[in-house]
Amino acid sequence: MENETATVNRVDQIHDELVGLQGHRIKVRANMGRSRIVERTGTLAQAHPSLFVVEVDERRGRKTRQSYQYVDVLTGTVELFDSETDEKIFDFGTPEE
Repeated sequence: MENETATVNRVDQIHDELVGLQGHRIKVRANMGRSRIVERTGTLAQAHPSLFVVEVDERRGRKTRQSYQYVDVLTGTVELFDSETDEKIFDFGTPEE
């Protein structure tokens, strides 16, 4: 039960920080499975209660929107970086037992 509370608090922490970063450019590295990793750079458009949306510039001036869940950031499936400094925004590491 205590572990579940810690996870909820971390998800809330991720949400709160991303709300403050709306409008900023970030780089997203997402593990899509089967050794497929996708990297995209875009603007953090929205932060909803359970997911956030990144608006990515594509070829020929088109924009696409990609949504990601906060839990994926917590588990490391999705990593977020500052697009200018390339520093990781969240680094939870592996929990020690």
